[in-house]
Amino acid sequence: MTDSSRAGPSRARLGAVAALLLAAAGGALLVPLYARSAPRLGSFPFFYWYQLACVPAVSAVCWLCWALLRPRPGPGAGRDGGAAPR
Repeated sequence: MTDSSRAGPSRARLGAVAALLLAAAGGALLVPLYARSAPRLGSFPFFYWYQLACVPAVSAVCWLCWALLRPRPGPGAGRDGGAAPR
């Protein structure tokens, strides 16, 4: 017996999450993209402010991936996400 309300995320959703995480990690790991000093933001060279901008951006991507993958209560679930009383 399988319970379709407890099925895992779809393959498309897993693919989207994988692509988002690869893009987020790739943006930080491809150092030649940002290993330069121009353009400057105030007195900060591009190398530093790019890395500082990556922190909240990668955090937002991780939160989005978590939101896409978290289990959702099925129909008839109670307020706490568990099964509704019968």
